[in-house]
Amino acid sequence: MLKNRRYTIAFFGWMIFVTYMSLASFSDTDVADIDIPNLDKVVHFSFYFGAAFLAVLFFREVTNGAMPLRKAFLLALFGAIGYGIVIEVLQYALTANRHGDIFDALANSVGAIMGSLLIKSIFSTERWLKWRN
Repeated sequence: MLKNRRYTIAFFGWMIFVTYMSLASFSDTDVADIDIPNLDKVVHFSFYFGAAFLAVLFFREVTNGAMPLRKAFLLALFGAIGYGIVIEVLQYALTANRHGDIFDALANSVGAIMGSLLIKSIFSTERWLKWRN
């Protein structure tokens, strides 16, 4: 049964990981001492690239391919962008040493767009991997 839901597990696991990493404090760790310019934007991009990519696969898995690719693409895209904005608001409102940043939300959105476009292109071309509907 779990083997049949590998993308569901991967998607929810990834979202739990993203949420924890976005809201937890790392000020008391050595991670806070790493100083690479704009590394956080690359991390935000990667988080939401993965989220949107896995979300499309999640929708395909739970609907057994019955959901049209365009609908899954749009749900994953806007869901990931919306989730990224909510996380930035929560960082601003709930955390003591994290802050919401419009540029983080932009990096989240660009990551979601790119992840959605990549998975859409994988299923849209004349390859062996087809979207069933």
